Amino acid sequence: MKTEQLAFPVTAFPLLVYRGAISHGGESAAEECLSRFARNGWSGGWTNGIYRFHHFHATTHEALGIVQGRVRVRFGGKNGPVVSVEAGDAVVIPAGVSHCNEGASDDLMVVGAYPGGREPDMERHGSDEASEAARKRIASVPRPETDPLFGKDGPLPQSWQARKDR
Repeated sequence: MKTEQLAFPVTAFPLLVYRGAISHGGESAAEECLSRFARNGWSGGWTNGIYRFHHFHATTHEALGIVQGRVRVRFGGKNGPVVSVEAGDAVVIPAGVSHCNEGASDDLMVVGAYPGGREPDMERHGSDEASEAARKRIASVPRPETDPLFGKDGPLPQSWQARKDR
């Protein structure tokens, strides 16, 4: 498995892209990914796609598992980078980093979850347009204790460990 990191000015935590990290295809892939997230303390699971408008969560981080299809996602606002992900990939999006579906296959299926029972809010614009109030909420979101896929020994605690706890 390969892990990529992208930095954004709205947060001290990098966005993580895990290539080939989850089971995909087949009828049970979504449930397997949701169960894996839940075993590692990431709850509030859902199955759907990725919205075609810029949005972010100021109250929680978010894990996404691509269990079917492929999608191009723009992160961080209208001038942010576009990352292509496909079945088998997962992404951990730090609080405050916006994301927008820039084109997907017809069979796209994504599962998502949030750490520590946190509830997501919905800010319908790019990270680069975050209000001062949203930035304060983002800054108060704590670092998760576990990686959604690999628990305490995964890439997230290791890569986010050196970051100032928020």
